[in-house]
Amino acid sequence: MSNNKSFIAKIEETVLKFLKPEYMDSKNKADDFINDRLNTQEKPVKSIFKSFDFNGMQVFTFGNDNAQNTILYIHGGAYISEINYQHFIYCYLLARKLNAHVLAPVYPLAPKHSANDAFEAITELYKSLVQKNNLILMGDSAGGGFVYSFCQYLKTVNLAQPDKIITFSPWVDISMSNPPYNSSDDPILGEIGLKEIGKSWAGDLSTKDYRVSPLFGDNTDLADTLIFAGENEIFYSDIRKYVENLKRDGVNVKLVTGAKLFHIYPLFPIPEAKNVLNEIKRYLVD
Repeated sequence: MSNNKSFIAKIEETVLKFLKPEYMDSKNKADDFINDRLNTQEKPVKSIFKSFDFNGMQVFTFGNDNAQNTILYIHGGAYISEINYQHFIYCYLLARKLNAHVLAPVYPLAPKHSANDAFEAITELYKSLVQKNNLILMGDSAGGGFVYSFCQYLKTVNLAQPDKIITFSPWVDISMSNPPYNSSDDPILGEIGLKEIGKSWAGDLSTKDYRVSPLFGDNTDLADTLIFAGENEIFYSDIRKYVENLKRDGVNVKLVTGAKLFHIYPLFPIPEAKNVLNEIKRYLVD
């Protein structure tokens, strides 16, 4: 990929910096945000896209059930923010461009729920898909981190691995234990807020438990994996470290770095995102 960031990407980054949530860089604001979420009533997510109920969990679907590929997409949002239209549009795009049936669950989130609740819900959905051909687990940010934790967990319950894994900017260490983190360069995320939210998501687990931080887990026998990360995002050093862990554990992994780009850049309407889709197409054919 080019080392020159597109003009549109530069504009997008400027807008994101202006809109960056205050709670990402302030403990007090983060605590207030978590408390607000705790007191917010949970409601079904409204969207123009179709969804169905699976054991009480809303699951959005895109594409045809008989498509060549089946994608279970775990959305990001720091485990505390609900699936949004950016995710919906991207899942719709994946279904069209990759000949895929995409399922995006509205899984339990912090602070009312913790990782264990999400594992229980996603496991049952995964069981219903595990016999599908070309089953792909995908996720962005927190969702990407969950995907790797979930695949490590699958080995403990004797469930088959997916055929392939694709993630965008996965959050692989919610303990944020590998400083320094340059929050000023990341227009979306901040170390202070992430640490507080991470504790909420972990619940009774240690923030270094593999079920919330796959960086500390065993990756042996995980499926081939493709990772996209922005060079300027706060997670970049942790992602590089995790890639080395995957290689150490014998996993066939490829890291594609977006030069000078930001967190989850493939989900934004920028020229570089088109390159990502082309890379994914080639990866699925190999």
